[in-house]
Amino acid sequence: MTNKTLRRWAQGLAVLCAATLGLTACGSSDDSGSGSTTSGAKSVTSALDKGGSITVWAWEPTLKKVVTDFEAKYPKVHVNLVNAGTGNDQYTALQNAVQAGKGGPDVAQIEYFALGQFALGKSVADLSGYGAKDLKAAYSPGPWNSVNINGGIYGLPMDSGPMAMFYNKKVFDKYKIAVPTTWDEYLAAARKLHKADPKAYITSDAGDAGLTTSMIWQAGGKPYKVDGTKVSVNFGSDPGTAAYTKVWQQLITEHLVSAVPPWSDQWYKGLGDGTIATLSTGAWMPANFTSGVAAASGDWRAAPLPQWQAGQHASAENGGSSLAVMQASKKKELAYAFLQYANKGAGVQTRIKGGAFPATTADLNSQTFLDTKFPYFGGQQANKIFSASAKNVVPGWTYLPYQVYANSIFNDTVGKAYVSSTPLTAGLKTWQDASVSYGKKQGFSMGD
Repeated sequence: MTNKTLRRWAQGLAVLCAATLGLTACGSSDDSGSGSTTSGAKSVTSALDKGGSITVWAWEPTLKKVVTDFEAKYPKVHVNLVNAGTGNDQYTALQNAVQAGKGGPDVAQIEYFALGQFALGKSVADLSGYGAKDLKAAYSPGPWNSVNINGGIYGLPMDSGPMAMFYNKKVFDKYKIAVPTTWDEYLAAARKLHKADPKAYITSDAGDAGLTTSMIWQAGGKPYKVDGTKVSVNFGSDPGTAAYTKVWQQLITEHLVSAVPPWSDQWYKGLGDGTIATLSTGAWMPANFTSGVAAASGDWRAAPLPQWQAGQHASAENGGSSLAVMQASKKKELAYAFLQYANKGAGVQTRIKGGAFPATTADLNSQTFLDTKFPYFGGQQANKIFSASAKNVVPGWTYLPYQVYANSIFNDTVGKAYVSSTPLTAGLKTWQDASVSYGKKQGFSMGD
């Protein structure tokens, strides 16, 4: 989806809910998720006993097997699984359904950074009354914080993206580069690599909002503050942002990062031939290495993220999705039953076997899970690194309630630092100002 189309979607959703920023419903005001947890749990059980049909919009491939198993366990229930598009394409379809008041699903896959935008407008239901509020200990902190919005639980975590640094061991060994444990060491490694082979780069970064916010998150930054409809954006005096820009500006200025955009054919080629030597991203990445960079099997390894301060063990999330129940659904109890099965029950193991990375603490701590060997990574037990990362995610991060829109203008603001002499700090200031201006126009109370 183009940035222009993405902006139209984000603006449409914000306009749709602008008149209800007091957190009343954007649509029906009845929320079946409220009330007694006990009665809510009983209603879920009753819904399964009665049966019926629900529609789930999701693009995640492991859910196909989950649906098959769920229907086998509950033969009175039929799940219509629909791929309405990936990410923003689906969000556009959801927005259209909300505006029309019909045609939407009962359950939708929504990425963590986008969930707040739907929750604010009450397009998704608060699941607290079904017992979701009591599930905090079942999930790792990052994903749980992402579904816990303004005191309500607006989805159950489906997966998570605790970050790690994937590196090409073959390239590192060839040039005798030590695996960096700090970002300063990473900068030094970037210089050494590019000097040894001018065609090789430590990583690729053409300007990515998700990577930028994750790096700031790991550094302890909190540029976004959200309290209901009170919002502030401040990159200028944020210590985590300063730590990030100090290192990343040098990588950009010294031309130590490749400008190849992620997920492109060139990007996969660079990962395969060693001209892109590291990738800092979520723990969901291994399956993409296996399918997209098959020829480099055995060359790559996983390592903890480099640290902003030596001796720390801080991490952040990058990516991941929830399953949410749509407010307009007439079958919320049955929909929640599917969420429980897919995201906390037997469906979790099904998805792990299919290559998904869990958000559930029981699975993250399972010895079987931790001991899993990855043939692609030379037999490395990489889940030990990923699981530790999930436990070390820096608490307190929040996204804007219109983060989808903010991300859509990243390349028009911060992105200029990658293709011109504009400093990262100036690009972030422009992004901040544009985000604040947009928030004001949508009726948010914007603070300092």
